[in-house]
Amino acid sequence: MNDLSERFWGASVEEMKQGYVYEDNAKKYICLVCGKEFEKGIIYREGDTYYEAEKFASVHVSHEHISMFEYLIGLNKKLTGLTDLQKNLLEYFYKGYSDSEIVKLEGGSASTIRNHRFTFREKEKQAKVFLTIMELVEASQPQRPRFVTIHKSATVVDERFNLTEEENEEILNTYFPVGREGKLSTFPKREKRKVALLKHIIGKFEIDRKYTEHEINEVLKAIYDDYVTLRRYLIEYGFMDRLDDCSSYWVKV
Repeated sequence: MNDLSERFWGASVEEMKQGYVYEDNAKKYICLVCGKEFEKGIIYREGDTYYEAEKFASVHVSHEHISMFEYLIGLNKKLTGLTDLQKNLLEYFYKGYSDSEIVKLEGGSASTIRNHRFTFREKEKQAKVFLTIMELVEASQPQRPRFVTIHKSATVVDERFNLTEEENEEILNTYFPVGREGKLSTFPKREKRKVALLKHIIGKFEIDRKYTEHEINEVLKAIYDDYVTLRRYLIEYGFMDRLDDCSSYWVKV
C-alpha cells in the first residue's frame, strides 16, 4: 500500500490523467488506483480483442475504475481542496452540462455558475504557479527532510501526518524493539506515532484481497495482543475498510 500511495503522489499530471505509470526498471505499466501491473512485451486479451501492455493498462482503468476524473473527484476533500459544491459543479462541467441545465439542478443563477467557472480557472493558474514555486524550492534544498507519503484513503489529513522519514524510522525502532517482524511493545496515544505504526502494519495485508474478520484478527494478534484496537484504528484512519456486517475486510487504496 505504501508503494501505491508513493507512486500515486509521485506521478506527473499527465500520468494521473491517464491513470497509470510506466516503471522502466520493472518494464511494467502500473495502475495508479489499484496497483495492477501490466508487463511490457506481454499481449493481453479482453474478450475477442488482444492488446499490448500499455493499451491494456488504459483499458483496465476505464473498465475497472470508470475514469480517472471520477476517481480523483471522489478523493477526500482534504486531498483535493474542493468543497462538495465545487465537486458537484466540476462533475457537471466534465459531463458537458450547460449553465442553464446546472441552474435547474443546483439552483442559483447562470451568472453564479459563470462565476464558478471563472474561479476554477483562477485556481488552475494559482496551482500551476504554486507547483512551479515548490519545484524550485525543492531543487534549491538537496538535503531537505523527506516526508512520509500520506495514504490516499486517509479519512483526515492534518498535523498527525507531518511525519519525516527519520521520525518514522525512530518510531518503528522504538515500538518494535525486537525488529519490524516482531511484536509491538505498546500502542501509543500520540497521533503521529499511531500513523507511523498503522502505516507499517497495513503492509502486512495484501491489496485486492478480501479478508474475514478472523483472518484480520490472526494477522494482528501476531503484532499486538490488543488486536481489536489495531483493527479499529486501521479502519478509523482509512487504511482499511469493511462491510457493515463485518463479514469482509480489505485494504483501502
